[in-house]
Amino acid sequence: MDHVDVMLDQWRRERPDLDLAAVGTIGRLGRFALLAGRVIEEVFKQHGLQRGEFDVLATLRRSGAPYELMPSELAALLLMSRAGMTSRIDRLESAGLVERSTDPADRRSVRIALTAAGRALVDAAFTDHAANETALLSGLSGEERATLDGLLRKLLADVEGAENPAP
Repeated sequence: MDHVDVMLDQWRRERPDLDLAAVGTIGRLGRFALLAGRVIEEVFKQHGLQRGEFDVLATLRRSGAPYELMPSELAALLLMSRAGMTSRIDRLESAGLVERSTDPADRRSVRIALTAAGRALVDAAFTDHAANETALLSGLSGEERATLDGLLRKLLADVEGAENPAP
């Protein structure tokens, strides 16, 4: 029995009329995300980063050379407002991890690029992050991870499709 089983037993006692199978699944997903999130945050903290700052640096890094994007592209990729992105970029720029430059194709636009320090930091943080996430899933076999990954991909496609229905 885990924490979610205890909660489900309590609800079954109080509300035997409800089908709680999905509540258990979503409860476990949420609980895992909460507990894993704490462990993941600790890795970022060891590198002097908050999760949101890591996300910006990692998005720039995985975009490929020259490791630069427009602020609006970063905001869209990270599912956040442009105002929120501006404050993250300001903090990262102050720390010397990114730099702003005028877009040569449109002088009204700005590009955000990783600095050499930003690239070194995100590479080190991502190396530790990947090892940390591997450790978090070490209780599952490779086959179990692949099955879980496929099922979660299917669920995300359904949820993301519901959020963004085709016109």
